[in-house]
Amino acid sequence: MNKRPISVTVVGCVFVATGIIGLGYHASEFKAQIPFDYGEVWVLFVRFLAIVGGVFTLRGANWARWLLLVWMAYHVYLSVSHSLLELLMHSVILVVVGYCLFHAKASAYFRG
Repeated sequence: MNKRPISVTVVGCVFVATGIIGLGYHASEFKAQIPFDYGEVWVLFVRFLAIVGGVFTLRGANWARWLLLVWMAYHVYLSVSHSLLELLMHSVILVVVGYCLFHAKASAYFRG
């Protein structure tokens, strides 16, 4: 198996940390109430996906790097309705994450 590139390690760890911090933050806001707010569950699920994607990216799963790319693209989509600065920042992060996970050495790592 190829040695994991540093860029893949950094991206994987950042997504795990982002997921854990976001999950903790949003879980503290979670309230079981009637009518039930499924939007809160969706937010928790999206944060959980960041953790899963980060962990499996570190383990070399090809599907996980695609999950992280889609996860970041989803945040760009959400940013369209926010400020221009937020949209630009998420777009730049998407490009950086895409490069880190899909450059030649990273692709060789994910091929195993």
